[in-house]
This record gives sequence, C-alpha cells and structure tokens, in this order.
Amino acid sequence: MTNPFEDADREYFALVNDERQYSLWPADIDVPSGWSVVHGGAGRDACLAYIEEYWTDMRPAGLARAMGD
Repeated sequence: MTNPFEDADREYFALVNDERQYSLWPADIDVPSGWSVVHGGAGRDACLAYIEEYWTDMRPAGLARAMGD
C-alpha cells in the first residue's frame, strides 16, 4: 500500500482552513471538517505549486493578528 499523499498519479486538492493554513489532500478522500478546497482536483505537483505560491506566511492567522500583522 502506498501513502495516499505521495502518489504522483493521484488527483489532489489544495485545502485551506480558517487559520490560513494549507494542506495537500487526496481528492478521493472526504475533506475534513474546517477545511475548504481552494484548488483542484489537479495533479500533486500543481496543488503543491499552488500551496507554495499562496501560503507565504506560515503563522496561523490568529497569531498574525495578535502580532498586529
């Protein structure tokens, strides 16, 4: 059995949560509560590229707000 997060031939989503944290997610697995699809279904590399482009601040949104950003 292969890891579903590492299968280059699978379709994926890029997800985001309320804290503006991103995740790669296999498209054939239910999206967890609290997460929304922002990109895909697409290939793994396309979803990872999306996440890299848009997740520019690794801090959770609540921490960024608390720090005045």
